[in-house]
Order: sequence, then structure tokens, then C-alpha cells
Amino acid sequence: MSILLKNARHLKSDQKKENCDILIENGKIKDIAGSINVEADDVIDCRNNFVFPGFLDVHVHLREPGGEHKETIATGTKAAARGGFTTVCAMPNTNPVPDNTATLQTLLEKIEQDASVRVLPYASITKNLKGEELTDITELAGSGAFAFTDDGVGVQTADAMLRAMQEAAANGKPVVAHCEDNSLIYGGVVHNGEISERLGLPGISSLSESVQIARDVLLAEAAGCHYHVCHVSTKESVRVIRDAKRAGIHVTAEVTPHHLLLNEGAIQDNDANLKMNPPLRSTEDQEALLEGLMDGTIDLIATDHAPHAESEKANGFLNAPFGIAGLETAFPLLYTYLVRTKKITLNQLISWLTVKPAAVFQLPYGMLQEGAIADLTIVDLNKSVNFNKQNFYSMGKNTPFHGWEVQGIPLATIAEGKIVYRSSQEAN
Repeated sequence: MSILLKNARHLKSDQKKENCDILIENGKIKDIAGSINVEADDVIDCRNNFVFPGFLDVHVHLREPGGEHKETIATGTKAAARGGFTTVCAMPNTNPVPDNTATLQTLLEKIEQDASVRVLPYASITKNLKGEELTDITELAGSGAFAFTDDGVGVQTADAMLRAMQEAAANGKPVVAHCEDNSLIYGGVVHNGEISERLGLPGISSLSESVQIARDVLLAEAAGCHYHVCHVSTKESVRVIRDAKRAGIHVTAEVTPHHLLLNEGAIQDNDANLKMNPPLRSTEDQEALLEGLMDGTIDLIATDHAPHAESEKANGFLNAPFGIAGLETAFPLLYTYLVRTKKITLNQLISWLTVKPAAVFQLPYGMLQEGAIADLTIVDLNKSVNFNKQNFYSMGKNTPFHGWEVQGIPLATIAEGKIVYRSSQEAN
């Protein structure tokens, strides 16, 4: 199949290139030129719109198997495509957990059958995410595991984490960590700060995250392992990661859109759509996250897309599950509230969503150049909408951003040369 994109703009060294045509054939970008006039199976006029490399999200929860009332591989990847993402990496906190080759193979077959975009599945570090017995990392690495994580829970013992890192390093695979010391959680549901005191809710200490990162960077140094920190949320965590990088330790990190754009002050009542783990932190933490992203301490942005049923989120902070849906809101939010406010540049944002995650995890994606895999997203930077969670493709309607006005709307998404999302009203 061939696709011809006409009159596209794309970023190149901070320059806006007008009237660029892009020809896609057999899943690859065949030609980029000022004007291309050939017969194609599909022609999309991108006039006044930008074409970016397809976004990569290294942290999503697709819930299947076992949580199909929250999300499925089919619905989650349709949401990803609508959000401009062409690659997502699926966390293993499912039922069953992909902690053996048989379960992982079943998952890969389901992905092949149902996914609209590329899905790279994580395998777990420990069996059934219990933090005790290690999985067979070597066998899983050879069977298609993208990387290894117990995301959703922190690995509590240094011994288990060290042994996992050693085996992962021997197989050239990263260890990706949800950092949380259970002995410092104290049943918390929000950040331990002003809001927890005002609402009378148990708070989660910043130390629960940062002390485990401090432990793990030293273990990673000893193991010679690539260690990646999930959803960094505190200023102390940023400091530890910055110091570790300066020491030459192979540590990378991600931050979510919601931690960049919100802090604990957004919580005014018992609305569990603002309950996530890690929680929204202080203003000082929020500022440190953006600073860490700008100076390279934090490498990339990932959504931590965590859909839940509306009935579950209706149970208030004490009883609702942690997490928010994020695939369909990420780019418009970041563009509107960081790029348009001149806190970051458009080029930086695209890099943190494409080039950086591809480089960190050594993936051959995130490029808009001749010969590259044709993963592309067409975006109207001028189009304005108000988010309506009821219109989400995701089954998860749990978002604190319902009703927010945003600009920068993906109009079409192309994955491996196939149109996987197209707004019938805008991209023609």
C-alpha cells in the first residue's frame, strides 16, 4: 500500500519546513521532497498541519488479560492511535502476569490479533509480581519481552533487585522500576502535605519513592545494568537521578504529563480522578520535574495510562484504585500548557515523545526520514477542543482533565505504513 502526504510541515532543527510531501510505500518512508507527484493508493492533504514521527509511550496499562472491564488491547491501542502514539509498551500487572514464556506467548498472539499499533510487552521481574521468586529473565528475554518490571509495586528487597539486574544485564535488557518502599507508605492515598492534612487523608511520603531510587542506582552500578525509573514525582528523586548520572551510572527516567501539569493543589475534594500513584506532589516537586526534564536528568515523557471503570473511581480517595487514563490527552495537554506558554519548545516536546524514548530503549522508531519505518502522526496545532471523557476511545474515562480546553489535535496516525486512526472530519 502507498500513501502520499501532501503539503505537510515538519520540524527540522527548529525550522518549520513548508510544503513538504512524504511518500510511503511498503511500510517505509520512501521519499521526502518539496513536491512529489506519483500515483498512490491514498492521498492525504496535510495543508497547515504538521507531520511528526509517531509518538512512543513506554508506560501503559492495557489491562488485558484479566482486567477487560477497564480496558482491552483493542480499545487501548485505538486510544493510543487517536492520541498519535504508534508504539506503546504494556505493563505486566495483568491476570495472569506475563511471568513465564507460555503466558507471554499467549499475550503476544493476542497483541498480533487485536492491536491497532505496535505493542511491546514487559515481562515481570518476579513471579506474580510478589517480589519474591525471580522469573526466568533469560528465557523471557529470548521469547519477546521488551524489558522487565514489577510496575504497580516496588521490588522490596535489595537482593531480589540486584539478582534481577544482573540477569537482565547479561541479556541486554533494562530493568524498569516503580519505586516505592512499602514500609514508608503508611496506607497513603495522596501526597503527604497540605492537602492530605486539609482533607484528613493518609499521606504518601516523598521518601517512599526517593529512597528506593537511591538504593537501586547503586545496585545498577554494581550489576552494570540499564536501570529506568518510572513516573518520577519528587524533587529528591530528581536529585538522586542527577547525581547518579553524573557518577556515570546507566540510569534513565520518565515523567508523566499529569505530574508536569498538576500538583497537589488540584485536589479540592474527594474526586478520585485525581488519585494516582505516585500522587500529585507539591509545587516545588512539580517545578523540579520540569527542571529535570529540561536539563536531561529526566529523559522522556510517558503517560502511565491507567484506565479504570467509572464505578471503581466513584469510590473516593480511600477506596478507589490509583491511576488515570492518558493516551488521548497527552500531546494536546503538553502542547497547550507547556509549548504555547513558552516553557518548552515544540522540538523538545517531540523529542521527549519520539527520539528520546527510542534512544533510551534502543528502538528503531521515532524517526521521520527516508528509509525509516512509516510511523507518523498528523497534527493540527491550531485546532481547539474541550476534552470530553465520554468521547474517549479508551474504556477508561478516569481523567482530571475533563472539560479542559486544548490545542494540538492529532488528525491521523500511520503505523508501519497503515492508517490506524483518521479523523473523518479533518484529515482528508
